[in-house]
Amino acid sequence: MNLNTLDWIIILLFFIVLISIAVFASRSAGKSYSDFFLSGRNMPWWLLGVSMVATTFSADTPNLVTDIVRQNGVAGNWVWWAFLLTGMLTVFVYAKLWNRSKVLTDLEFYEIRYSGKMAAFLRGFRAIYLGFFFNVLVIASVSLAFIKLAGVMLGIQPAPALIIAAVVVVFYSSLGGLKSILWTDLFQFGFAMFGAIIAAIFVIRGLPEGVEGLSGLFAHENVSDKLSLLPKLEQTDLFLYIFIIPIAVQWWTVWYPGAEPGGGGYIAQRMLSAKNERHAMGATLLFNFFHYALRPWPWILVALASLVVFPDIQSMTEAFPGVATQYIQEDFAYPAMLKTFLPPGLLGLVVASLIAAFMSTTASHLNWGSSYIVNDFYNRFYNPNATEKQKVLLGRISTVVLMVFAVLLALVLQNALQAFQYLLMIGAGTGLIYILRWFWWRINAYSEISAMIAATVFSLSFIIIENFFMTSLNEQQGMVEVFGLILSGTYWNIIKLVGVVVLTTSVWVAVTFLTKPVEEKTLRSFYSKIKPGGPGWKKIIDNARAEGVELQKESDLRWDVPTGILCMMLGAVAIYSTLFGIGEWIYGDYKAAIIFSVVAVIATWLLSRTWRKLSIL
Repeated sequence: MNLNTLDWIIILLFFIVLISIAVFASRSAGKSYSDFFLSGRNMPWWLLGVSMVATTFSADTPNLVTDIVRQNGVAGNWVWWAFLLTGMLTVFVYAKLWNRSKVLTDLEFYEIRYSGKMAAFLRGFRAIYLGFFFNVLVIASVSLAFIKLAGVMLGIQPAPALIIAAVVVVFYSSLGGLKSILWTDLFQFGFAMFGAIIAAIFVIRGLPEGVEGLSGLFAHENVSDKLSLLPKLEQTDLFLYIFIIPIAVQWWTVWYPGAEPGGGGYIAQRMLSAKNERHAMGATLLFNFFHYALRPWPWILVALASLVVFPDIQSMTEAFPGVATQYIQEDFAYPAMLKTFLPPGLLGLVVASLIAAFMSTTASHLNWGSSYIVNDFYNRFYNPNATEKQKVLLGRISTVVLMVFAVLLALVLQNALQAFQYLLMIGAGTGLIYILRWFWWRINAYSEISAMIAATVFSLSFIIIENFFMTSLNEQQGMVEVFGLILSGTYWNIIKLVGVVVLTTSVWVAVTFLTKPVEEKTLRSFYSKIKPGGPGWKKIIDNARAEGVELQKESDLRWDVPTGILCMMLGAVAIYSTLFGIGEWIYGDYKAAIIFSVVAVIATWLLSRTWRKLSIL
């Protein structure tokens, strides 16, 4: 089914509304550097929270969830559900610390926490690494999803489709900076979520004869063994890989955009844009609730239904002969299902909602990456005396450059899960630093530099080992049965992740103790500004007191991180219970659904009472 006139009218109206909102919101956004990247630090929690979740809701997110469900079932989503623990820790421990820092970007943090030339080097290096290379990779991965969307549902070739969308995104993100992005995110998230729900409803209604409704879908032989919310214990390798490792190791050791241990990236950018600490915390809590509890199920239902209609990649290849085979992977099933089942008019609406998802993510990454390039490289090292006008202009130019390189890279990627797994690997082992650097004075710039280098070296080493041995095994067929299963299966993925984490952590801990600590003057200034508290700063506080300097007032003596961790646990229980409760209501297991719903209500009540005990300025 091709798009008809009504579909194209709906898509056109979507663009008109989007650009109108962006233009209206941009009226004051370009006046100053701070307005362009932080919206004047005066944004409310609800707008920032919706913007966070809109950024993580890209056109590739439904594709990624579809890929996971088709390969490992609903329980496979624990590879990202586990990051809720990171999110809750950010809400109740780190959000207020970031807001107190008053930095313009999270990279500026390096020169208020560390000292010397290595602190400056770390800031400049990560400005280019994250601002350019990393953001190009992320934008390219979401652009890949848009390519598949355009190819299947719009019937447009990859290059022209992506160029048209890129021009629109660059226009409104460079026009009004973060303020335009925040308000367009509000519109785009609502539109995208509505489209996802409507799509799931029509897909379920349109399933083949003999598969009536949800009960028929869940009873189908291709689906019945994919429904469990937890991986089965008898599948030991899968249980370890998609549940035990994520919940025990991955969430606190792996750096990933949107789920950074200790906060960071565009999440930190939103927290720094908040009116105050309370708004920063509220925004991050709202984000985690929407992201984990409410959003996944429409995508999961479409993914399960796709197993009935397109049981394998070959069936999709035959159904869409006009699409290049390099794009037809497991994640292709999501746009394939939409194209197959949605009627005219509704098809245009859902296509517009997916375009909205693509644009919201891309715009945020463009603004975030541009802020690093301008603030942490250009203004810090190249032109410290740059005027507000010059910095805003460079922000707009760098936005265009980032988009151009991302478009070029998108044309060579194959699937969303490929990029997701690569990003997890290169961030493995670094997360603990981002958690501890606020609360342990001994961590220095060398700790972070060594962790980045080690994670990259060890990740590449494991990939090289894998490719080398698999090539050798293919040449010696007798050894394939012995080693091939390990190197190509789940156990090898566990070995890679845990191996990189252990080796990287060992390196940066050793480097921390072998190198000089941060200058005490810098540590005292950081403590006075941030007030992190805790036993990890006792030495610095005692040294200052011996010299007659008091770093903490009587009111600062209560360390509320233990209370924050309790809030984190209660928040995680509340959101997980809501997520599982919704799932059980959909599955028709009403007894389990009621239990999860009651647990969610109790955990939320306890959280509301405990949250009041936190110190918030």
